Amino acid sequence: MQERLQKLIAAAGLASRRHAEEMIAAGEVTVNGKIVQELGTKADPTRDHIKVRGKLINPLLETRENVYVLLNKPRGYLTALSDEEGRPLVTDLVPHTLGRLHPVGRLDFNTEGLLILTNDGDLTNHVTAARNHVRKVYEVKVKGLPTEEQVARLRRGIRLDDGVRTAPAEIKKTDETDTNSWFEVILQ
Repeated sequence: MQERLQKLIAAAGLASRRHAEEMIAAGEVTVNGKIVQELGTKADPTRDHIKVRGKLINPLLETRENVYVLLNKPRGYLTALSDEEGRPLVTDLVPHTLGRLHPVGRLDFNTEGLLILTNDGDLTNHVTAARNHVRKVYEVKVKGLPTEEQVARLRRGIRLDDGVRTAPAEIKKTDETDTNSWFEVILQ
């Protein structure tokens, strides 16, 4: 069955789809001996010989199995595949023998919680694409006691420092002390 080259390259564990697109555009991919530079080009790994930087990837596609890791991410780890500042990465917490895994979604550096690591790009796209409205539930501890107006603003969505407006959120207070509040926050 024919699939887009960038998806096949990612499925072989050689690169993310975005990086695979860069390799295609740079002329580093061949199909049946011909350089392919057009994004969206399709190939059939059961019939076509697909090479990336001269290496045949078909055997990688035949033996690859999807891997799913549920990770309780501790504070102090970055939800990314690389970091120019050299901070610890969530992928450092799992054995490299599992292959090239990527996080599904993000948790902030100083946040802890459940995170999925996988090599299944279809799952990642399904969970993270806004059009699928997959619910993400967070238990949030807030220093202080936010006012009802502050909570209402979050429910409606806020504008971030980079100008992006967040989607509305479901927010329910679950507990409160003299100094902290706990909320269940549901994002879609």
